[in-house]
Amino acid sequence: MFKKLVSLSTVLVTCALVACGGGVTSQNAGSGVAVPLNASGNSLIPVTAGHAMSTSDDLELTATLPRDSVGEELPSEGVGTADDKPWGKVGGFTQTQHAQTLAFPPGTVITIHNLSKTTEHTFNFVKAVGGPPAHFPASVNLSIPARGHGVFGPGYASGPIAPGGTVKVKLSKAGTYLIGCAFHYAEGMQDVIVIKDGAKPGATPGPSPTPSSQPTSTPPTGGW
Repeated sequence: MFKKLVSLSTVLVTCALVACGGGVTSQNAGSGVAVPLNASGNSLIPVTAGHAMSTSDDLELTATLPRDSVGEELPSEGVGTADDKPWGKVGGFTQTQHAQTLAFPPGTVITIHNLSKTTEHTFNFVKAVGGPPAHFPASVNLSIPARGHGVFGPGYASGPIAPGGTVKVKLSKAGTYLIGCAFHYAEGMQDVIVIKDGAKPGATPGPSPTPSSQPTSTPPTGGW
């Protein structure tokens, strides 16, 4: 009698699975999402915290940078490089979606966003420059530990920014500066940041301030 009951139970379970097409579901712990499983009990779709995982390695395609923000990642991850005349080739940094020179008014506190999901980056001061074109040193010694107490200037280093993380820095002094990532400078993470009223990100450095002590008949060299 016991053997007959066991056999009957086995038949009923088998029929139930066939009626459902062989599918099994599992409740994702803490998410309230039923995850389809295959016959071996493995998930049919990747789920993290109740959401399907992205196949992209960068955030810039799905996120809009807030105001007063800079996004950074390896050029190969999506931001890319640009021949941003009159400065020349820049890469890995953006105020929008793609590589460009950066520009903010003095006194702005900006937020640096690491757009990568897998790789740490930094935001480092490289050198001050007088104007275009940008001549990036072939070899630099950039600090990996944070320096500068959150104020951009000579020697400033953000420290490692975790994937998806942010750090804030104050742009206290007007000028034109080269920046780079301490980890990936040689891989093209090099850019220009113009700190000046009226400056615009992109190809042009923005209008130059009118010198108060120079004769108007003697413009600054190179229009600066």
